This record gives sequence, C-alpha cells and structure tokens, in this order.
Amino acid sequence: MTQVYDLIAIGSGSAANSVVSRCAEAGWKIAVIDEREFGGTCALRGCDPKKVLAGAAELIDWNERMLGKGVQGRTTINWPELMAFKRTFTASIPRASEDKFKQAGMDTFHGKASFVDEDHIRVGDEVLHGKHILIATGAQPAPLPIDGSEHLLNSDDFLELDQLPDQLVLVGGGYIAFEFAHIAARAGSEVHIIHRGERPLEQFEPELVDLLVQKSEEIGIHVHLNAEVKSIRKQGETFVVSGTRNGADHQWHGGRVVHGAGRIPNVDGLELEKGKVSYNKKGIAVNEYLQSTSNPKVYAAGDVAATKGLPLTPLAGQESRAAALNLLKGNHTKPNYKVMPSIVFTVPSLGSVGLSVDQAQEEGYEVKVNDMSQWYTYKRTNEKYAMAKVVIDNDSGRILGAHLLGSETEELINLFAMAVQFELTADQLSTMNFAYPTAASDLGSLI
Repeated sequence: MTQVYDLIAIGSGSAANSVVSRCAEAGWKIAVIDEREFGGTCALRGCDPKKVLAGAAELIDWNERMLGKGVQGRTTINWPELMAFKRTFTASIPRASEDKFKQAGMDTFHGKASFVDEDHIRVGDEVLHGKHILIATGAQPAPLPIDGSEHLLNSDDFLELDQLPDQLVLVGGGYIAFEFAHIAARAGSEVHIIHRGERPLEQFEPELVDLLVQKSEEIGIHVHLNAEVKSIRKQGETFVVSGTRNGADHQWHGGRVVHGAGRIPNVDGLELEKGKVSYNKKGIAVNEYLQSTSNPKVYAAGDVAATKGLPLTPLAGQESRAAALNLLKGNHTKPNYKVMPSIVFTVPSLGSVGLSVDQAQEEGYEVKVNDMSQWYTYKRTNEKYAMAKVVIDNDSGRILGAHLLGSETEELINLFAMAVQFELTADQLSTMNFAYPTAASDLGSLI
C-alpha cells in the first residue's frame, strides 16, 4: 500500500531543515529521503569540516608571520591528528540529524529518490505519495571532459584524506581550489592550482585576488593560469596531469589530483521529466516563491534551485524558511537576496558583499580604497596583505558594498552586510562606538 505524506523532502541539509521542521510543527505527515548520510553537505563534507582544517592553517600562518617578532620555533600540522579532530565535528551528525527528524514524527528513508509521476516518489522498493514535494538535493562536482577523470578526487574525498600527499594538484581556480590549497600548503604539501582562465576567483575584486595570488605563491602554492588539463594518468604512485599552459604543452605531477572546478545542481537520477519538473543548467526552474514553474506540487530550495541566490549555506537556509512559509500559508514569502556576503576561507581570507567595484564605477558611486597592511590591526601580527574597497553613494551616504582581504575579513564583511541590508550611511556607522582596539574600530577609517 502506498504511503501518503503531506510533504516528501528529498535531501536533509540546510535547504530542507526549516521546511520539514516547521511543517512538522504544523502537524504535517512528512517523509525525509537522503541517498547519503543525513545532515547535508555543509555540516558533513563542506563548510564546517573545511573550516576546522582552515583553522590549523591560520595558526601556521600566524606562527610564520611572528617568527623573530617574539615567537620562536615553528609549528607543524600532523595531518592524521587534524583529520581525527575534524571527525569529532562530523561523526555524530548523521545519527543526530535522523534522530531529530524521527523525534519530530517524521519518517526517514535511505536511498536514491526518483519521480514516478507528478506526486509519487520511488525510494528503493517503496513508492510514496506526496501532496507536496521539496527538492533540496544540493550540488555535485561538475563533470570534466578529461581523459582519466576517474582519477580525480572530489571535495568530499579531500576532506577524508587520511594522509596528505607530498604533491597535490588542484584542477580549477575557485573557492574549493584556493581553500584546499591554503590548507594543504600549510600542512607541508607542494600544491599546484591549474586554472583555465586569466584570473581565478572571478566573482571577487580583481586587485584583491591578485594580492591573494601573490600571498599564495609566497607560501609555495604554484598558480598556473591560462592552463587546461587534457588528461590524467597514473604512473606508479604518482598521477601525471597533462595539458597546456599559455598554449604550450605542460605536465604536472601529484600524489593526488583534486576536482575544484565548480559544482552543478544535483538532479541526476531524480527523473524530473516523469514528475513534470522543469529544469535547466542552473537548476530546477522555480518562481519567486520557490515553487516549480511546471509542477505546482513541487518546491525547490538551495543549490539545486535556479534562483537569484548564490550557492551559500545561509542562502539555502533563507530559501528553506521561505519555502516553509509558502507551503504552510500559500505563496507570499520571497527569500531575501538583498545581501549575500561571501567568503573565501584562505589565509588571509577574501570577502565580498553588495555592489562590485565595476558596478559602482559604472553607476558613479565612490569607491574608497584602503591599504590596511600598515594599520595597527594588521601590523601587530605582521600581516603583509590587508586591503579594503568600500562602495558609498555620495548623495545619500549609504554603504552599498564592500570588498576585503585580510585576517579580519570574515567578521568585518558581516558588519558591512548589515550596513547594506539596513541601508546605513557612512555617517551612522562612523558614529558607532566599537570596542578598541579591534578590527571593527577601524570601520570609521574605512568609510
């Protein structure tokens, strides 16, 4: 007999949590399906475990900067011990996540979900009927047209490496590649980043990216631009990566080769056509309320949905909350995309929020540029790379965007995000008394 549910959620991460929790509180009968461990990408194999590793890289960088400035002796990373520490954050999540769902009265299913028709989902040998269906399956590594691509590790694999190779090759020049490169280099690996374009991290401010590349190369990361991988083959215990750089043939060698060249919506195997769910290369086609444009019983949230949001965990959570309200009360809530701060957790970190510098210049706004490397906040820890670019509307004084590189970026960018969200002016922010001496106390000088 087919089980009937008010809501079937496919996925158990950030994009699903608010939806299933709120609908369960409203008394809905809910099924949650995941083909992998319950808990989602961010908590298990993404943001959270990655930042545990990045924390160790920060310590190494701080130590290196302060040698001869009162600090003696170099700190090193013990990779197996670091990975064991990382697992203390992830090991309990699958069971805890599933228990939470069950305690709220939900049914949980392990397996690959696929549509049978517009309102029926198959998982294993069972077919479930859903009055509503949420797709929250996230993203997966984009397929790469490379001979020998089966030798590539993905980000999940890197975060489970028991031993770090002496040489590491990263294919791609985005978030994943640079974050992993900064971790691996601080842990003693010789790292190569191979990027097809002229500039990596293309969504960030070019001058700040250039400084980050300079820092990366100073710590031993080899950044190869205008380079393309053609094939990967195994030669003994080494992988030989063949391709071109600036049009000439080139080879790189590594103990592991990692895919860091982007992710795509994870719709494989869902058989969306059977469910009459339209999708494109950006993901499942949804309206402004996250409802499928072709099957009104279906909603989608997070990286799998074709929305205005960036593929970031807070945006997945934002969409999850909006989808929950729309399911429970009818379509009336739109996700908030006004402010989408993003961070590359390298060392130093790179951040961005609001209008880009190019947009600001096109629209006639002021861009205040500050090299902060000689400011007390950064000089006290001998930090060489720190810069900020803040976009301000001279007519109203409102802060419209900010672009930062430095050790304090991840917190400062949130203050600027708040300023953009609530349309604060430079004068308002300047009159705020922040604790001193802190990075926040520099805000008045930045604007």
